[in-house]
Amino acid sequence: MSQNFGSKRIVVGAHYGLRDWLSQRVTAVLMALFTVVLLLQVLFGGPLGYERWAGIFAQQWMKFLTFTVIVALLVHAWVGVRDIWMDYIKPVGLRLALQVFSIVWLVGCAGWAIQVLWRL
Repeated sequence: MSQNFGSKRIVVGAHYGLRDWLSQRVTAVLMALFTVVLLLQVLFGGPLGYERWAGIFAQQWMKFLTFTVIVALLVHAWVGVRDIWMDYIKPVGLRLALQVFSIVWLVGCAGWAIQVLWRL
């Protein structure tokens, strides 16, 4: 005869944070790789001036990589901030307001970053 201790919880349909944990790690690795690529171009690309800096981001592959990293940063920051709001803000209305503000702020920052990089 077996004894069960504690409550038995049903885990079907829930991820219990695996998706968030994985997205944090994947986006962090992507941002780190982008930083290395950018640093290599800055360090070994010749004298750094406006033309060189603009030239780095004028290449199509760098535009794609930069856009991908901006989206990764958006996801990375959202998961982190959302977890903070969920863990420390107990009133549901205030938590929802902070989450909506965070989404608007992050999307605005991503749009601004794209505008700065590509003069849209």
